[in-house]
Amino acid sequence: MAPGLVDPSRSAEAKDGIWALEQLTQYYDDTIRFYLNGTRVILNDVDPEITLLEYLRGIGLTGTKLGCAEGGCGACTVVVSHLNLTTKRLHHASVNACLAPLVSVDGKHVITVEGIGDVKNPHAVQQRIAVGNGSQCGFCTPGIVMSLYALLRNDPDPSPLAVEEAFDGNLCRCTGYRPILDAAQSFSSVTNGGKAHANGGTGGCCQNGSTTNGASSEVTNLPSPEFIPCRPDTELIFPPALRKHEFKPLTFGNKRKRWYRPVNLQQLLEIKSVYPAAKLIGGSTETQIEIKFKAAQYNPSVYVGDIPELREYSFTDDHLELGANVSLTDLEHICDDALERYGPMGGQPFTAIKKQLRYFAGRQIRNVASPAGNLATASPISDLNPVFVATNTVLVAKSMTQETEIPMGQFFKGYRATALPPDAVIAGLRIPAGQPGEFLRAYKQSKRKDDDIAIVNAALRVSLSESNVVTSANLVYGGMAIMTVSAKSAEQYIVGKKYTDPTTLEGVMNCLEKDFDLKFGVPGGMATYRKTLALSFFYRFYHDVLSNLEVKETDIDQDIIDEIERGISSGMKDHDVSVAYQQNILGKPAPHVSALKQCTGQAQYTDDIPTYRNELYGCMVLSTKAHGKIINVDVEAALNIPGIYEYVDHRDLPTPDANWWGAPNRDEAFFAVDKVTTAGQPIGMILASSARVAEAGSRAVKIEYEELPAVLTIEEAIEVDSYFNHFPFIKNGDIDIGFQEADHIITGVTRMGGQEHFYLETQACLAIPKPEDGEMEIWSSTQNPTETQAYIAQVTGVAANKIVSRVKRLGGGFGGKETRSIQLAAICATAAAKVRRPVRYMLNRDEDIATSGQRHPFLCKWKVGVNKEGKLLALDADVFANGGHTQDLSGAVAERSLTHMDGVYNIPNVHVRGRVCKTNTVSNTAFRGFGGPQGMFFAESFMSEIADHLDIPVEDLRMINMYKPGDSTHFRQELNDWHVPLMYKQVMEESTYMERRNAVSEYNKTHKWSKRGMAIIPTKFGISFTALFLNQAGALVHIYHDGSVLVAHGGTEMGQGLHTKMTMIAAEALQVPLSDVFISETATNIVANTSSTAASASSDLNGYAVYNACQQLNERLHPYREKMPNATMKELAHTAYFDRVNLSANGFYRTPDIGYVWGENKGQMYFYFTQGVTAAEVQIDTLTGDWTPLRADIKMDVGRSINPSIDYGQIEGAFIQGQGLFTTEESLWHRASGQIFTKGPGNYKIPGFRDIPQIFNVSLLKDVEWANLRTIQRSRGVGEPPLFMGSAVFFAIRDALKAARSQWGVEEVLQLQSPATPERIRVSCADPIVARSRVVPSEGEKSFFVAI
Repeated sequence: MAPGLVDPSRSAEAKDGIWALEQLTQYYDDTIRFYLNGTRVILNDVDPEITLLEYLRGIGLTGTKLGCAEGGCGACTVVVSHLNLTTKRLHHASVNACLAPLVSVDGKHVITVEGIGDVKNPHAVQQRIAVGNGSQCGFCTPGIVMSLYALLRNDPDPSPLAVEEAFDGNLCRCTGYRPILDAAQSFSSVTNGGKAHANGGTGGCCQNGSTTNGASSEVTNLPSPEFIPCRPDTELIFPPALRKHEFKPLTFGNKRKRWYRPVNLQQLLEIKSVYPAAKLIGGSTETQIEIKFKAAQYNPSVYVGDIPELREYSFTDDHLELGANVSLTDLEHICDDALERYGPMGGQPFTAIKKQLRYFAGRQIRNVASPAGNLATASPISDLNPVFVATNTVLVAKSMTQETEIPMGQFFKGYRATALPPDAVIAGLRIPAGQPGEFLRAYKQSKRKDDDIAIVNAALRVSLSESNVVTSANLVYGGMAIMTVSAKSAEQYIVGKKYTDPTTLEGVMNCLEKDFDLKFGVPGGMATYRKTLALSFFYRFYHDVLSNLEVKETDIDQDIIDEIERGISSGMKDHDVSVAYQQNILGKPAPHVSALKQCTGQAQYTDDIPTYRNELYGCMVLSTKAHGKIINVDVEAALNIPGIYEYVDHRDLPTPDANWWGAPNRDEAFFAVDKVTTAGQPIGMILASSARVAEAGSRAVKIEYEELPAVLTIEEAIEVDSYFNHFPFIKNGDIDIGFQEADHIITGVTRMGGQEHFYLETQACLAIPKPEDGEMEIWSSTQNPTETQAYIAQVTGVAANKIVSRVKRLGGGFGGKETRSIQLAAICATAAAKVRRPVRYMLNRDEDIATSGQRHPFLCKWKVGVNKEGKLLALDADVFANGGHTQDLSGAVAERSLTHMDGVYNIPNVHVRGRVCKTNTVSNTAFRGFGGPQGMFFAESFMSEIADHLDIPVEDLRMINMYKPGDSTHFRQELNDWHVPLMYKQVMEESTYMERRNAVSEYNKTHKWSKRGMAIIPTKFGISFTALFLNQAGALVHIYHDGSVLVAHGGTEMGQGLHTKMTMIAAEALQVPLSDVFISETATNIVANTSSTAASASSDLNGYAVYNACQQLNERLHPYREKMPNATMKELAHTAYFDRVNLSANGFYRTPDIGYVWGENKGQMYFYFTQGVTAAEVQIDTLTGDWTPLRADIKMDVGRSINPSIDYGQIEGAFIQGQGLFTTEESLWHRASGQIFTKGPGNYKIPGFRDIPQIFNVSLLKDVEWANLRTIQRSRGVGEPPLFMGSAVFFAIRDALKAARSQWGVEEVLQLQSPATPERIRVSCADPIVARSRVVPSEGEKSFFVAI
């Protein structure tokens, strides 16, 4: 149990302590004073429980967003300017407002995104990201803006590396990061010059547009408007009053929580002496997470961030005296100074510390976190603690009565337990400099390089005599036990041994096996991988030290020593791609219409809507069991909490039947009634005066269950025959004949994990009941307003015409808000109807992941027949999808996977069958690609394995079997405008693929522990809803007297640029400037009976509907244009109005020709196919499983692009999302509880800024005719198709693993599961280290985690 989880106020001793504390601090001040965006703020009455983010949003500064509440996504980033107690200089710190307690900003200047600019007068950072297409959904954008702003305030001329690393605490799910980095690099001193004209400089040699160091030249080619200058002299000044601010000791709070803020060490020690259990808080980077997600009660809390004595440091001849509360950012700079002072040998401890800090959390965390926080929390995976132990650092603890020195090797006593006396504080650290003959290195491996917790880390130190005999050693590991531990037997063994004797290495490896004899079911899982890392780290360390000794050069393999280091990323796009078909507006690149609003924080999302006076906040009561009967629900304790208003459940619905929902099958309950079938299933909802009180009420509801057996995985479902009643199949040709004619029959099993949507804006809803006729207005973050409307009508017992479902914009959707948003909206509406008051609810990240479903995990058992030339003859496959506990859209997802099982390959005889497994997990749902990526992944997997079996290059196998123009698919659709073979050839040539392939082969011959791999992957993705009735759209276009145009259509804007494209279509059709066309929102009372915004068809459907409406208006205006040939739209509209001409038009469109019949295998499945080809190159570290994408070259056929900037953004974003799907993003369930474990950015890893390809080139197909494409502008849908291109990285990793395995004589064909995590990469390498580290389960033993 974490410290503080037990309420200390229950004991008499604690009550005495509180009384003594109150007496001690009775003269403390109770007022917080700070500046906010240049304005002085004085708070006399402060809620002690709110964070800085809650305060900011509460006063209407909603530009700062809540994305995760754990400091892992950066959406809440603000800048806190203050006089740094360590450096004595002004520092502008990017900070996670979701974690920062309000007490921490006393005496400081808080700057939010609204404070630096607005749409009319944007800051250069805001404007450049906007016009550089660096904002799509925009929810993450304010945080990204503020991270870059902080960098520039501290360093107006940052290096390209500083720019690239400035965003390590920020995530974006839409853009693929490339355009953000391109815009950001325009500020760098090297790339496009802090002194270039764009930055207010004079230009000069290499300052106007030239690039160096491989940085992108993208920014020089951006379309106008050009970047505005960045002028440091116009920035918000640090308020002069704050330079004179007197930091007074503070105390404020209430019965639930009280804060104390001492301003010197003596005051802190006094507090600890009278109340030893008081919780000390510095950065609050772990404490706030425990408060938010574990309901920890830390009362009282003591903020220690403003105590100068704890923020100081000094150098002596042989050690660094470090104040324990120095920020980790300052510690990085101190390490630089230490290295300069002590030299390379003496500075080794500080090199090790800085190395660990580089990948320690994000910059926002490092700006406030401290060594003391690391030590006091005693995390077993802390990156710093092993270094402190290995360097024999001494911890200095102080209390009122004594000063205690504790060697770090004696500090950790157990899980989250230390030797720190209860009444003492960690005052400082004495870190020794390195000594002659001493060698120290630090290592870390995590799922993602930047901003990730360690799987295993280590700090390894040896001291050698002049004859290279080991005189002392510290081999210290994190992630291998319940605390930071030393490998005792290995340490004892190595002392006295001659380091250069090869038997020393083998002896230590043997001892490490014994020291870390992990069990298969070890908590945290990954037993084989963790043990392998422990040995691999020492193996690398041993050779690194050896390279510094006088040994034979042949004994040194630099390849073992070198770790993967990224260069500055870059990328190119072809901005002339649309020149041949550009019109006045259509075809020209232009930024997202809301980009500047998003970059300035003025764009409004659902939870940004101002609160209503009598509004209530909801919090669902969720099942904690995967399967069980509900015996009793006791809400009494919850209803007794002050601020709790009501409890809502199934009894508040108009009828029992109103509780059922789902598309297409109504098999899911809004509220569980008698039993639960998954953890995270809603049982009821608490309504309260605030979100925090509602959460407390939800936790107070007591539910009694009778547990039932749970089925979690596909394999378990197959074993017990648990399926939904859906049996799609496609049969073409005769597979029996195909297999008879085959020279080779190859079988395999391919598995692919799911994927969390991780839209930055979680599911959110505001339900507003009206006083008449049961009317209700619903603001929902949904892709499906019409279905939302229908189910709100159902749960409130009124007709649909009484319900208005509205959407302004979504902070990302990706399919996760197509159906799953309805659950939240209906529950909020039920509550609002009951209490007749507005109800607001934005899910916490963990709630969202637990309730909203994911991409379906898939498993495929396949058999392929092929002749000796490599020609595919037959495919027979059974495909299984994990649907979860209800069907949702799983049937359609399975169907689409079957239609994409051919990839781009002509297989004459095919029989593929799909089943949807019914399990006790969250109901899986739509996700960008909707089964298509799974089907194509199976195709490329069997192609790769067949090539290995036949020993032919997979690139050749693809060409042999690739469809040709006019061929038909296995569902008998002719391929028109078929350009995959052409693009395959172009990408091969433009990326110099074969030359690089040869270079990779040479690299792999000369590198034993580092391998590179390449792959070139094609795609075709069918565009249309497979449900025929959904392929329709409506639009309404108004022309007003002043010539302005208002467009409404059925699609929702979620970052994909749909509104941008629709305004362009309308402006082109009506011959008006783009600035005269506006889209306000999507609403069911404006355009009715809409289809969900999905299937990559929204531009096609809504675009033609808008065009249809505009054509009607053009017909009505035609006589006036003939009479007034040079008239403006204002003049035309004015004249037409007075002639009583209708200036509103209702447009409609339905997709022609389509209509496939399942089973009969006839009719046209898709309107067309969007196509693409991607080549990727990666490098893997076979000692650790670490990897990096070196390069990606993407070419997509999107027809005649409506807006190339929008399409490029969709391609880049989809590719990186696909890369995440196939590499870093692994969803895990806790086997014992059946609950999902990966509930937030702390343990679910989407790609970050430094995970994108180091060279990231994107182009669109041009100079071809699209003779058969009958879409608006002859464009193709682009939202989903590029996602599968991310698999090129996976197959490049597989290619590198082939080389690694071959080196050790393993020629067995590799069946690599997706995602290819560092764990899977490492344990697939088949080297002697992993072989000796492999952990085998004992009889009946199961893994700690399970992938479903």
